[in-house]
Amino acid sequence: MAKEKIHFEISERKMILHLFDIFSVLLALYFVGTIFEVQYLKEVVLTKTYILVFASYLTVFGLVFEMYQLQVASNEFQILKSVLITVSVTVLVYLLTPIFSPELPPKRIYIVLFYGVVLITLLLWRFFYVRFLASHRFHQNALLICDDKQVEELISGLENIDPHYKIIAYVSTDKESSKKTYKTHYVDRVECTDLVSFVSKHTVSEIVIASKTSKGITPELYHQLIRLLESGKVIREYTQVYESKTQRIPVQYIARDFYRFFPFSRSNHNKLYLSVVRLFEIVLSFLGLFVGLILLPFILLGNLFANKGKLFYTQQRIGKDGVPFEILKLRTMIVNAESNGAVFTTTNDRRITAFGKFLRKTRIDEIPQVVNILKGEMAIIGPRPERPEFVKEIAERMPFYETRHIVKPGLTGWAQVNYSYGESIDDSLIKLQYDLYYIKHRSFYLDLNITLKTITTVLFYRGQ
Repeated sequence: MAKEKIHFEISERKMILHLFDIFSVLLALYFVGTIFEVQYLKEVVLTKTYILVFASYLTVFGLVFEMYQLQVASNEFQILKSVLITVSVTVLVYLLTPIFSPELPPKRIYIVLFYGVVLITLLLWRFFYVRFLASHRFHQNALLICDDKQVEELISGLENIDPHYKIIAYVSTDKESSKKTYKTHYVDRVECTDLVSFVSKHTVSEIVIASKTSKGITPELYHQLIRLLESGKVIREYTQVYESKTQRIPVQYIARDFYRFFPFSRSNHNKLYLSVVRLFEIVLSFLGLFVGLILLPFILLGNLFANKGKLFYTQQRIGKDGVPFEILKLRTMIVNAESNGAVFTTTNDRRITAFGKFLRKTRIDEIPQVVNILKGEMAIIGPRPERPEFVKEIAERMPFYETRHIVKPGLTGWAQVNYSYGESIDDSLIKLQYDLYYIKHRSFYLDLNITLKTITTVLFYRGQ
């Protein structure tokens, strides 16, 4: 029997990155501090409060600057940039934190040494991860069970998200399909009679069954799957795998009995959760108003010279339970931009002014929406509110679209931090998948994750 191949799930790889980042840095600080008798470095490691503060800063700033995004973590150039920024900010903030970090050392060289040890240690560990743990030897092999016509779409839907996940073959559930093994654009097809031996020979660790094709599982294939299950192999339904890999709900593969696939989060009706979130929204809204007032003189000047016309504008959007409301924004387009009717905003849209592009990239144009949040029409986090014209058009073509209206629309959301600006109906489908994922998994942790990703979006100038 073939030796079982080692692989790591997405959550496991992220956990490895978090733990070894902190462990390797603390070990290096203690080792260098002991060898060169630098008490400042050893204090960071030996004092509980200092360790917790330093580890918290490293984790939070690592999240903000994308050190734990697997696409970044698997690329040497991107991780070099991410680690450099993360370490610089972490060390600076840590040094300037009173009480909860050691007093500044008497010699400036110790500060340079502190920075150097953290930076070099993280770079060495992360380059080791890229070259070894993110290599092909740790890929996870999977086998797909589906119709012939589904193969390419189903495989590309998973492998484009997780490059460590490899579907190496599939079993057809088409009753009229030829028994001859053939090769599609992606993978070989294997017969169900050879399934157990194939899985063993090719170290397949997971069998994925497409939800649309469960009726095509023959008694022979069923018995093969039972044998694989008894041998310890993981058998999962495609929508489960898709959701865990992409963090989206695959609405295109779900039938009308959707309640079996995404029961909504209890947080959507949890009074304690909603009360705490509402309190934070009010506090952050007043903070947003304060920031807006500080920026207002500069915004007025920019609008006067590079965005001539009214500063503010209102537009009807659809809110919770499908109730329309007027959203307040800073104007970023030319006057009468929609004289020919409502259309989706596109990349490099000529209607957006030069100053408007800056406002969108920095998300400053969204600041007036804190007024909508204070009025209770919007939340800080939730699906972005869409215009009535587009809601009607999209809902006619897309099942579950109006499910977005179960919760309040948000200033930012899971779709906004994971996907670019929607330019078409197809883009709206992908954003809907993210929105439904948020509604299903809504929690304090996911809200915090979205908040950190929003900060990243602003800092890296990725707004639309």
